[in-house]
Amino acid sequence: MLAALITAPGQDTLEVRDDVETTGFGPGKVRVAIRATGLCHSDLSGMSGKIPGPTPMVLGHEGAGEVLEVGDGVTHVKPGDHVIVNWRPACGHCAHCRRGESNLCGAGSAAMRVPAFTSRGTDLYRFMGAGTFAEEVVLEAGFAAPIPDDVSYEAAALIGCGVTTGIGAAINSAQVKPGETVAVVGCGGVGISAVMGARAAGAAQIVAIDPVASRRAWAVDFGATAAVAPDEVKDAVDTYTGGLGFDHVIEAVGRPATVRSAYETARQGGTVCLVGVGGFEDMVPVNLLELFVSAKRIIPSVYGGDDVTRTYDRIINLLRARRIDLEALVTHRLPLADVNDALGLMRSGEALRVMLTTG
Repeated sequence: MLAALITAPGQDTLEVRDDVETTGFGPGKVRVAIRATGLCHSDLSGMSGKIPGPTPMVLGHEGAGEVLEVGDGVTHVKPGDHVIVNWRPACGHCAHCRRGESNLCGAGSAAMRVPAFTSRGTDLYRFMGAGTFAEEVVLEAGFAAPIPDDVSYEAAALIGCGVTTGIGAAINSAQVKPGETVAVVGCGGVGISAVMGARAAGAAQIVAIDPVASRRAWAVDFGATAAVAPDEVKDAVDTYTGGLGFDHVIEAVGRPATVRSAYETARQGGTVCLVGVGGFEDMVPVNLLELFVSAKRIIPSVYGGDDVTRTYDRIINLLRARRIDLEALVTHRLPLADVNDALGLMRSGEALRVMLTTG
């Protein structure tokens, strides 16, 4: 079958092979045909090594598909069911799961170290335990989250990462309330999902911040009340908050400069919600005196900041109520074989979201 992989960190392109086979199917496992998988900037971090993982490694983590086969002991899905690939499944018994913090469970990370494919006599691993840049994948049962048949594969794939991350940051982590003011720094797929989440939560003002004009336009299309370039932020604070600063600032870039800007843009006592993934070497300059005096809360948001499947359900309810439009996020659709062209579209900023299909 077809799959796209890296053989070592630091590669700029993916190697597309047609001789990959799944391995490891058995008790407690699910074999899934991937029907749609989105490109996410985390995939670029996997390619560069910023998000580390064993190689050779099949990339992709934002996917949805159809269950082909289930192993002994799997009862929550059956062949023919539609599923989201949940790369952060809950084991149900670790300290985080017992505290209701299942989005922090390490079961998904552990799965990264388990081979799930083979090619040319070599074991291949799955990025973030998912490996959705493949026509099929064998997963631990918890990775397969069932969804209603009326949710499209494209919408389900987006829920599998970017949409849950962004909407969850607004409604779960930041806990945006009706009438509050929100700024979103970075208007890629996750940032625009945060815009949608803030709108669904009833925010009065939602200001999107991005240097790229096309992304600012997309943000307005998806519910931002205004969109500004980074050098216009001070004026936006004056115009939309009376100079106080925003109640919540959601940072969806993951760079020290944008995190610092987000901190400065929040009001005293406000919330800075960090969604963008930085690296070990990325340090944010905040001194202890301003941290104390400002009383601003800095809250990282991991995969929606709550039980993942609960957030999936909330998003599906919003989708069915037509309060959000997920398929409209997809600006380009390409076959899996053209994954490197898709990466180019994402890197250039020409695409909001690129969806890969396997047939």
